[in-house]
Amino acid sequence: MSPFKRWWPALAWAVVISLFSTRAFTSENTGRIIIPILHWLMPHAAMATLLEIHHVIRKSGHFTEYFILSLLVLRGMRGDSRDVRLGWAITAVAIVACYASLDEIHQIFVPGRTPAIADVLLDTVGGLCAQIAVAVWMRKRADSGQVAAP
Repeated sequence: MSPFKRWWPALAWAVVISLFSTRAFTSENTGRIIIPILHWLMPHAAMATLLEIHHVIRKSGHFTEYFILSLLVLRGMRGDSRDVRLGWAITAVAIVACYASLDEIHQIFVPGRTPAIADVLLDTVGGLCAQIAVAVWMRKRADSGQVAAP
């Protein structure tokens, strides 16, 4: 598999993450959509509850974005190999942590956005959990005698 075919999904996903860091995806802007939906789903919920759920949804987005990025970076490193190596997992998590840091630095310059070290940590945990999930999945497949994942 060519390097481009291996890496384009990770690069494309990194662009998507950067788009999520624009002014269009500030808490205020996403709240204009999510809060009314939550209110429709839970008409008797207090506004404080709806705001807390909105916050959890946004933070879950961080975790999920970087979980996916970590998987795609691992895919890029693995290429045609059926192996999963600890070094690849560590490198994938390091790349995720670096990209999360750059993304938060980028938010310094975006009106309506504020950088947060806690978000970098959450993003990195998402990347780490992805690597743990791959290791567990590969171990289960190996224990069952199945072929390694593509």
